[in-house]
Amino acid sequence: MSQESPARAGKWAVPLLAIIAAAGLSADQLAKYLVTTNLTLHEPVPIIGDFLVFYYIKNPGAAFSLASGMTWIFSILASAVVIAIIVFARRGKIRSRAWAVMIGLLLGGVLGNLTDRLFREPSFGLGHVVDFISTPWMLPAVYNVADILIVSSMGLFLILSFMGINLDGTRAPGRAARRAEAAERDGAALGAAIDASLAAGDAEEEAARAATRKTAADAADPSVSEEEPHAKP
Repeated sequence: MSQESPARAGKWAVPLLAIIAAAGLSADQLAKYLVTTNLTLHEPVPIIGDFLVFYYIKNPGAAFSLASGMTWIFSILASAVVIAIIVFARRGKIRSRAWAVMIGLLLGGVLGNLTDRLFREPSFGLGHVVDFISTPWMLPAVYNVADILIVSSMGLFLILSFMGINLDGTRAPGRAARRAEAAERDGAALGAAIDASLAAGDAEEEAARAATRKTAADAADPSVSEEEPHAKP
């Protein structure tokens, strides 16, 4: 990824974030609608053998069917994440399109599962999330499109952080640049020390020359004479 111009990229960052979040939410809810209307609960449907299996379950917990029985807590946390992202985006802090994609994926995924918790059975805020994707060769949990969006956003987060791309689209100096900067600072410090040493040497030499000139001037001055010897009695 190349460094972006903040003024140019920032204009489209927030709209891009919103489009990706809306697309992710729509894809997640459409997939869940198709699953709930066409699949039977707890009945596996092999799609590509054991590589990909659709297995419709209702999950009261977190992503990947973890921590069941804590639905209210996850509903509150998800709502807080959504509010924080919206407030952050409205303040214009996000000017990088890459970061807009990452946060859009996260927002779409969080909204997908939050929608289930708020509006699905058994009640508001306690709704069970629809999970249906099973890949037993990779992990034993069952998940959904929203979970994929969230995990993808975390992967992109790590990539952007590793590459040193900031939220405003600028790029933090890499390791090589930092080493060059440190070497430049060290070289400047060494140069300053050498200059100071040379200046001190020049000052000593000038002082010696001044003392020599003063001695020569005193010797040539007729007003300065040796003391006359005392006459013998």
